[in-house]
Amino acid sequence: MPQTSTTATATDLGDKTPQADEAITEDEAALYDRQIRLWGLEAQQRMRNATVLVLRLKGVATETIKNIVLAGIGTLIVVDTEDVSAEDLGAGFFFRDEDLGHKASAKSRVNAAKARIEALNPLVKVETHYDHSILQDRPLDDLISGVNLVCATDWDREELIRINNVCRRFSKPFYAGGSYGLLGYIFCDLLKHDYISPDRGGPPNKDSGPAKNVRLTASYAPLEKALRDHRWTGLTRKQTKELNPAAVFSILALWEYQARHDGLLPSDVDKAGEIEAIAADLVTKAQVNRQALPNVPKELVESVAVTASHELSPVCAIVGGMLAQDILKTLGAREAPISNFFTFDGSTGAGTVVKMCME
Repeated sequence: MPQTSTTATATDLGDKTPQADEAITEDEAALYDRQIRLWGLEAQQRMRNATVLVLRLKGVATETIKNIVLAGIGTLIVVDTEDVSAEDLGAGFFFRDEDLGHKASAKSRVNAAKARIEALNPLVKVETHYDHSILQDRPLDDLISGVNLVCATDWDREELIRINNVCRRFSKPFYAGGSYGLLGYIFCDLLKHDYISPDRGGPPNKDSGPAKNVRLTASYAPLEKALRDHRWTGLTRKQTKELNPAAVFSILALWEYQARHDGLLPSDVDKAGEIEAIAADLVTKAQVNRQALPNVPKELVESVAVTASHELSPVCAIVGGMLAQDILKTLGAREAPISNFFTFDGSTGAGTVVKMCME
């Protein structure tokens, strides 16, 4: 990953003020006291003045929204064009039984969730959109141009690429996340991202002077390029296995399956053969070390075929929590964000990060 760095004392960093519309009030300082002591006033103020756009309100987004709202972002905009369904009640804790109904009487997801999101933190402004037209080209351009960061969850590959490309045109950081049964993922394209991290290579002696921090810059790739150009060459068998390529290529195979089936996900084991063939082709094209991954395990492919269309609350909680944490890192410009494709495998409880076109 291309990086540049300089060092600065803690005092130097305190002199920098964020480009912000409003300063943190005394009430906010009291509410966010623990967080301010954790990552600093400057980072908290950046979050306080940030507008975050979340596209689609399902299980992963629910967990993400909870965490970024409690952390104290300035404005949250949520866009979702669907009504609450019985399936949403499993992982979407903003929804209740009374939100269900027949087609004409069911509440929209955003209308059902809005007051419950606001109750988490009344200091955060919440705006919702239900009309599908806002996702069309010009309205989406207008919406994205006016926010600080975009997060799209549980969309198919083509839509994620389209949204990411719009974010690129307006120089907006982009996150994607979602879950497929026991699997989950996060991808981020943060453009050219500057952040501050402790200088862990500095002297450990606490008497050696003020704590030093390092300013770093990381260059990210858009999703379209990452998927098209990333290769697994140069990795040893051990390095490849540590990245859990079976989970990575199961998710990528699901994206290709959706592209071939009008956005639909598989829902029974009969689809396992097609997914297995897609995954094998993707593994070959990516030049994965065959000693590490001769093929994607059949039991994993069958599990994906059966569970991909279902949301599992524990998986959504873990992936959504990770996604929220990383969004806050990016907004606060503190610590290194994900670089750049995170996968979670619920069958093992492990998560790994693959750098796709960042080196």
